[in-house]
Amino acid sequence: MKEFLKEHQKVVILGIGNDMRGDDAVGTVLAQKLAKIFTENEKITVFDGKTVPENFTGAIRKERPSHIILVDAVDMNKKPGQIELISRKQIANYNISTHAMPLSFLIKYLKSTCPAELIIVGIQPKTTILVNKMSVEIENSIEMLLKLFTNLLQ
Repeated sequence: MKEFLKEHQKVVILGIGNDMRGDDAVGTVLAQKLAKIFTENEKITVFDGKTVPENFTGAIRKERPSHIILVDAVDMNKKPGQIELISRKQIANYNISTHAMPLSFLIKYLKSTCPAELIIVGIQPKTTILVNKMSVEIENSIEMLLKLFTNLLQ
């Protein structure tokens, strides 16, 4: 992540997830927390895309970011809570099924309309069934990512 952000000028973070599906809420919860931290920082904009991240493409383009970070629960067949940086080319290899539009379409659209560098922060969910509580592993991952983003972007 440090390498990805080393020459950033304007960063957009888009959290994605369904807050009614347990660990799938990870991107949404992280976005809400990051928005509070970076509220005064003009170089960082955070959007909570929930299950319709495609609705934020216009707002993202208006920000004219140099870097875009998408944060989402991604089934990578890893240990719950594991965090992986996923390139836009790799995303087709992973299962993301709770969104109206496949993430690969969103990425393709963003890349064709916005010249920013783009990366996905994928967090392995423990469960995405209809529950409103996240697992401890995901809560720990959120805290780890909060510290990481705060250290790298402030």
